[in-house]
Amino acid sequence: MAEANKTSLTVKVLVGMGLGILVGLIINLTGLNADGSFTNVYVVEGLFNVVGKMFVNSLKMLVVPLVFFSLICGVCGIGNISMLGRVGSKAFGLYMLTTAIAIAVAIMLASASGIGAGFEQVSASTFEGKESPPLAQVLIDIIPGNPINAMANGDMLPIIFFSILIGIAILMVGERAKGVIDGAEVLNEVMMKMVNIVMAVAPYAVFALIARSIADLGLDLLMSLAGYVVVLVSALLIHLFVTQMFLLKLLSGLSPVMFLRKIRNVQVFAFSTASSNATIPVTMRTVTSRMGVNNSVASFTVPFGATINMDGTAIMQGVATVFIANVYGVELGIAGYLTVILMSVLASIGTAGVPGVGLIMLSMVFAQVGLPVEGIGLVLGVDRLMDMIRTAVNVSGDAVVSSIVAKSEGKLDETIYNDPEAGVTDTDSLTQFPVGQAAE
Repeated sequence: MAEANKTSLTVKVLVGMGLGILVGLIINLTGLNADGSFTNVYVVEGLFNVVGKMFVNSLKMLVVPLVFFSLICGVCGIGNISMLGRVGSKAFGLYMLTTAIAIAVAIMLASASGIGAGFEQVSASTFEGKESPPLAQVLIDIIPGNPINAMANGDMLPIIFFSILIGIAILMVGERAKGVIDGAEVLNEVMMKMVNIVMAVAPYAVFALIARSIADLGLDLLMSLAGYVVVLVSALLIHLFVTQMFLLKLLSGLSPVMFLRKIRNVQVFAFSTASSNATIPVTMRTVTSRMGVNNSVASFTVPFGATINMDGTAIMQGVATVFIANVYGVELGIAGYLTVILMSVLASIGTAGVPGVGLIMLSMVFAQVGLPVEGIGLVLGVDRLMDMIRTAVNVSGDAVVSSIVAKSEGKLDETIYNDPEAGVTDTDSLTQFPVGQAAE
């Protein structure tokens, strides 16, 4: 009986997502979601909104302590500072490479399709650009003046720095710090158990999140921006199924089919929450227990990727830039497109951890190449749905890079990776949930 229930979580989450889309469309198309109506006040903005936000807050609640304890355990598990440097360098290089490839492919696809030419403006949305912090300030802020404040605000880069520094200091203390290491490992195990508890209610929360989004968005706006939406979604899917899977196979030799099979849960959670940071607990659990990546690698690459890996956002910038340039009849040329690629890669670091990062990055790019920032208002209406899709692509990239780096460092258990049932949870018994850490 337990064996039959092992895949129940994945199935329930996918069913919840499908039902959410269906219910959301019914509410929208029948006009039940009119402002002030019973359905709008008590169901969409009431029940669905409350359940969805409670779930997202539950995931966010776990992020900081999970990253903190997991990174300390990871650094102590590595036990070698030079290896830590290699893992960081490889992860950073791969994240920047995939971001550059992502936006280059997006620009080529958007340019070939000619989207935006002859477009009739249908959106009254307006957008005011926000100033992004300069790169120098971002680098300064990596070192937290107050680590407790950084944790309270959920600032990932300072938390990562502080956690790594503590781990290094524990290694330097040596045998006397063994009790601290043991305590951190127990607390890390506790956090993974909490992730499993939250995941048990995920199908219902995913239903609520998706239903609310679709009920609000509807089809009319999607149809008016059909060209932009189709090209953007196509570019995102090409990057996920072609670019990322090619790099996974080329650089690690691992099976892309097995990877896609095991990453589905993470993608659904990312799609539902539209937040890479909120998905960190689920991503961590999946890459360790389902894919066999050792915690010493995953504890660094996953939160680091959630902060600076913005493949999906870069693709949106590329497609949106071409779309708006065509709408306003602006010829960017090769130099303009190269500027967009460079700006997007740099901005993925410079805007790390900034709320609304996608639109901030896009406003920076527009200002650099001379496009009117108010043009963002044309695509603002569908940005919520597009944000959900590109976040799913982002977290997939986090898992790809984690797997590649772990394989290159001998920190990936291929027996776990190649086992379709490895790490599958039994939702009928929370006490049987595996902690999910690969063996050394």
